[in-house]
Amino acid sequence: MSVKNPNQSFDNVSFLKTVPHKPGVYLMLSADKKILYVGKAKDLKNRVSSYFRDNIANSRTFSMVKQICDVQVTITASEAEALLLESNLIKKHQPRYNVLLKDNKSYPNIYLSKDKFPRLSFHRGAKKGKGQYFGPYPSANAVRETLVLLQKLFQVRQCENSYYRNRSRPCLQYQIKRCTAPCTKEITEKDYLKGVSHTVNFLKGKSQQVIDELVIQMDQSSVNLEFEQAASYRDTIEQLRQITQQQSISNGGQSNVDVIAIQLASNVASVQVLTIRKGNNLGNKNFFPKLPKVYRDSDHEALDGELINSAEMFESSSLGDEHINTEESVLSSFLAQYYMSHEIPNEILLSHIPQDSIVLEDMLTLKAERKVALSYRLRGDRVRWVDMAMRNAKHALGTHLASKAGIQKRVLALQEELNLNYIPARMECFDISHTMGEATVASCVVFGLEGPIKTEYRRYNINDIVGGDDYAAMRQVLQRRFKKVVDRNNHDDNHKNDSDSQGESKIPDILFIDGGKGQVTQAVEVLSELQITGVDIIGVTKGEGRRQDMDKLTILSETSESKEDLFLPSYSSALHLIQQIRDEAHRFAISGHRQRRQKTRNTSPLEGIEGLGPKRRQDLLKQFGGIRAITRASVDELSKVNGISAKLAEKIYDVFHTE
Repeated sequence: MSVKNPNQSFDNVSFLKTVPHKPGVYLMLSADKKILYVGKAKDLKNRVSSYFRDNIANSRTFSMVKQICDVQVTITASEAEALLLESNLIKKHQPRYNVLLKDNKSYPNIYLSKDKFPRLSFHRGAKKGKGQYFGPYPSANAVRETLVLLQKLFQVRQCENSYYRNRSRPCLQYQIKRCTAPCTKEITEKDYLKGVSHTVNFLKGKSQQVIDELVIQMDQSSVNLEFEQAASYRDTIEQLRQITQQQSISNGGQSNVDVIAIQLASNVASVQVLTIRKGNNLGNKNFFPKLPKVYRDSDHEALDGELINSAEMFESSSLGDEHINTEESVLSSFLAQYYMSHEIPNEILLSHIPQDSIVLEDMLTLKAERKVALSYRLRGDRVRWVDMAMRNAKHALGTHLASKAGIQKRVLALQEELNLNYIPARMECFDISHTMGEATVASCVVFGLEGPIKTEYRRYNINDIVGGDDYAAMRQVLQRRFKKVVDRNNHDDNHKNDSDSQGESKIPDILFIDGGKGQVTQAVEVLSELQITGVDIIGVTKGEGRRQDMDKLTILSETSESKEDLFLPSYSSALHLIQQIRDEAHRFAISGHRQRRQKTRNTSPLEGIEGLGPKRRQDLLKQFGGIRAITRASVDELSKVNGISAKLAEKIYDVFHTE
């Protein structure tokens, strides 16, 4: 994901709005596309934001920031993966402003030799010796601590070969049960190799059995009041989990593959390409290929490839007009064109099955003059690579769609499609979420000319209605929202100015309602009762089978007293904007509903009863054996419990039996 300004004046304010609070790697680029700096972060947003403060004390950092014209971001699953990817990129590009990790100091591995009695050891550097290498790992201390642990668990020798070959009697390691002394034939080769096999399985990630044994030992030590030993086991388990965490950035293998993932939404495709060479991720690129014109609004070619990918533009003709716009068809056309000018690896890992995959595979094999495989049913590290590519493609697509330029083009398209005599500068959308009438929550999201205004989002807990009555819920939330407008307009100017900053006294140009004519009618009646005018009301109804290309709009404008149904074409930029706003309202509503429902289900209904404290609740539950029995109890039965008066028993009964 990247943002670039053709005028070479980097808009850091807009860019920072798109950066997530996730771990990853960022690249600072100059006007001539040279990488100035590569950095990693546990929280990308916080880290990248720190470069654009007003008071940068470090002169080197200040000099670098002045040269920034583009920033690329790669999201990783963990900070450790970000660290390894940062190392790979620094070694490859040697950025001017990087100092640390520029000395080619590699990450450590665990090495198992190929001797008759193999040796386990710490290794850093070129992998020249025969045997197996496990890693690389981000922490040298963790590797050393794990070698000690492996010595305790499996007793595989770790001494130098020169020391091993000259032993005439077992050393101290044998006496303290850290080695089986193969040097003096205290163990047979067969039994020794069993320990080696356990070690290999452990280092390959099959460590749960060992961890389970340590957990049992930790619990037993705790029961025996051996708390120091229990704490030692606890620390060992933490170290085990740290060292055996396989990284998707580097897995120590020799894989030469490309990983390609695609995300498609609102007629925009985002394609992420990861380059894996000898098991190392050497970087990523993101492309926004031009889609066929038949899938775009012919008058508004919004998001047709003008925005920037993370490394270069995919500058070619449209991808072909013969297929419908699906992930499979776009991916097929992308692969055919991309590998005309790029190196073809032995294997390409894909997020989707492309159209004509067999033909594509044959074409790539012919061009490369060797066998090339397209793979999409994956396991192990390959699944993590594809997941990483999918995350980055999704993030890049979201940033692309939410960009200032994209939103403004969609707003203009909306103005034209609805024949508005104004440009809608404020749009609000309301949605209702509940589960069988339980924990009903309404959401209000706000969009402006620059996209979502999240500081003005609101949620409303809906009460005092019949469960599942969406019309009543919509009426209640609209009354609560727009009554604030009326109330604030009736106060003095100072008070109104204070409320304006929070958006509560602002009237939207367009009011979107997630629903059809019934919900639109509620909105019309509420605004009429409150005497609020100048608002165009649009209901958005999901298409049959929840198909977005069949969404129906129910429109009531100031110039028309009747409700009109409108179907916009699936490629319409205006429809894409409406769907984006509707989907955001739905997301915000359902997340609030889930939080409210979870809170309700985690709280006992007894806790809200006045006069029923913890002690009495405990006695009540012990007497009846649980909430279900309490709900079936009569007032007389409840009052028989010690400390429960007749009046309190009536309160408890009413909680479970009042309609």
